[in-house]
Amino acid sequence: MQEYKLFINGEWVESSSGEMFDDINPATLELIGKIHKANEEDVKNAVDAAEDAFDTWSSTPAPRRAKILFRAARMLEDRKEELSRLMTMEMGKVLKEARGDVQEAIDMAYYAAGEGRRLLGETTPSELADKFCMTVRRPIGVVGLITPWNFPIAIPAWKVMPALIAGNTLIFKPASDTPILSIELVKILQEAGLPGGVLNLVTGEGKTVGSQIVHNRKIRAVSFTGSLETGKWILGEAARDMKKVSLELGGKNPIIVMDDADLDLAIDGIVWGAFGTTGQRCTAASRVIAHYKILPELLKKLIERTKKLKTGNGLLENTDVGPVINNSQLQKIAKYVDIGKKEGAKLVLGGNIIKPLPGYFFEPTIFTDVSPDMRIAQEEIFGPVVSLIKAQDIDDAIHIANSVEYGLSSSIYSANLKNAFKAIEKIEAGITYINASTIGAEIHLPFGGIKSTGNGTREAGTTAIEEFTELKTVYFDYSGKLQKAQIDIE
Repeated sequence: MQEYKLFINGEWVESSSGEMFDDINPATLELIGKIHKANEEDVKNAVDAAEDAFDTWSSTPAPRRAKILFRAARMLEDRKEELSRLMTMEMGKVLKEARGDVQEAIDMAYYAAGEGRRLLGETTPSELADKFCMTVRRPIGVVGLITPWNFPIAIPAWKVMPALIAGNTLIFKPASDTPILSIELVKILQEAGLPGGVLNLVTGEGKTVGSQIVHNRKIRAVSFTGSLETGKWILGEAARDMKKVSLELGGKNPIIVMDDADLDLAIDGIVWGAFGTTGQRCTAASRVIAHYKILPELLKKLIERTKKLKTGNGLLENTDVGPVINNSQLQKIAKYVDIGKKEGAKLVLGGNIIKPLPGYFFEPTIFTDVSPDMRIAQEEIFGPVVSLIKAQDIDDAIHIANSVEYGLSSSIYSANLKNAFKAIEKIEAGITYINASTIGAEIHLPFGGIKSTGNGTREAGTTAIEEFTELKTVYFDYSGKLQKAQIDIE
């Protein structure tokens, strides 16, 4: 059985405690690796290594840093199929989706490398003569990255690549359910020529490793993707040391279907949004808000399509829906199905743990007669469960869409431009799709949400550089005399 070590100061090392934990295939429950469990001493060593490496790395011209990322991108491309199959074994998502996950990492590596010749500031005229004004971007310092299990290489790449090109040094903690893909990403960056100490990987429990990252005073910023509860805790704890914090948290994303929509197209989007990645996306479509006139036909078509989905091991080419990540999540989904039934929602399809499959499988599940205030319509389930909610008109649909605490992604299916633009203007979300599902972000555009989905930061696109840099304003006075802004203006 392969053993996976920590990566500290450019070397693969055993954990100080000697403890390890198991990495399990959620489709077969087979052991696929033994992972070293870091402790407080390991995190301290990693932080010290990152601190020591910062001056040299941040002083390296960004185009030279970019060469390493370009090499890493090409290596990711060369290993795409191998990494995709490994991801399906480790996380469970079907192989075609795993390929998309790896492609996102490839795209982000290329995109971030390209930023090595940009890292743009701005210039602006001064109000005084013989004076030049500009802004420049500077790295933050040592940055802590904490990533989730549902996109085991894409989300790490979303954080690692921009943080590196900006000149930061990193402490990286991947999710304990899917550490191997992150380990492979680090191996690729090491092989691409990343100097020792610049990127350090520590695997282990959130209460130990994650807590140490949040509390270590040498770490100047923390970027976290995960649950709302953990995000709130990180924000509160990091505030004690005035750390810069970037949070990407939950979603309860709506698809609005109006009475003039192309229903077959809408069904395509609902099935993909609700059951793609087994519903384990922060952008998953867990609510369908349908105009009352077309709700019966929409429900009929949705049930027909969903019944055709094949659940099973994601390595099999005919599989549409893979397992959920672990038994805890499996039981959580089953609990929410029971909650929905007790609240009076009508279960029209699915709702059961699938047996005798050995892994963590749950049936694609549809509820109807759901009211907006039910828990299944308010709380993030993170599984293959979708709720259908009736709306009277576009204003009612938008009101229902906005009735949750999250605000990540949203969608509307309508042939009416007025409906589309009203949705863009009024839906409280960081992302709105018109006649497309709630999932499918592109890496050159900002990604993130409002309300309880995050704290205002955005990942990917040009905002990725903003997340991992500090802005400095520079005034260059070549007048040869004391000039006083505002005061010396007549």
